[in-house]
Amino acid sequence: MSIRRTQPLLLVAALCLTGSIQADEVSDQIEAARKAYESGELRSAIETLNFAVNKIQEQMTANLVKLLPEPLPGWTADEPRSQAGGIAAVITGTTLTRSYRREDGAEITLRLMADSPLMPMLTMAMSMPFVMQNNPDMKTYSFKGYRGMLEHAANTQDYEITLMVGNRLVIQGKGSHLADSKPIEAYFERLDLEALQTALTH
Repeated sequence: MSIRRTQPLLLVAALCLTGSIQADEVSDQIEAARKAYESGELRSAIETLNFAVNKIQEQMTANLVKLLPEPLPGWTADEPRSQAGGIAAVITGTTLTRSYRREDGAEITLRLMADSPLMPMLTMAMSMPFVMQNNPDMKTYSFKGYRGMLEHAANTQDYEITLMVGNRLVIQGKGSHLADSKPIEAYFERLDLEALQTALTH
C-alpha cells in the first residue's frame, strides 16, 4: 500500500490514541473507518477517513478565515475565501483571501499564503537588492520588522505590498484607486501576524 493511502489510516490510529472524542459527525466516521479497517474492508476505511479529513479541514477553514480582519470604518468586505481543498497543515500553498471596498471605488485585496512558491523568489530579491533596483516601480519595504517589497507604478493609484512573515508565510495587500499605500498598511495593522503564522504553518 502506498504512503498516500496509509496516511488516513495513520491519522485514525493517532486520533484513537488521544482518548475519548466527543461524538459528532467526524468522530462517528473515524469510528466507522476503524471498524471497516479491522474487518479488512480497506477501501471503505479509506473512503470513510477521507470524508472525516474533509470535515476536519472544513472546521479548520472556518476557524482560520476568522483571522482575516473585518472592514475598516467606511469600507465593506466580501466573505473570506480559502483555496479549494480546505486548510490543513499537510497541504502546501494554503491561501486565504478577502477583498475590501470603499464607496469612492477604492479596493484592497488581502491574500495570505502559507508555503507559497513566492517565498524563494522574495528571499532571493531581498538578498540581491539589484533585482529591485532594476525595477523603478519596486522598492524594499519593512513592516513591524518583517521584510518585503512595495510596488507602485508612477501616475497610477495601484499599490501592492508583499511581506514575508517568518520563512513560510507571505502576506500580500493589493490596492487600486488609492492615494497612497496607507489603507493597505491599516489592514496589515489589523492582522495578528503571530497568530496567523502559527495557524497557517503548523
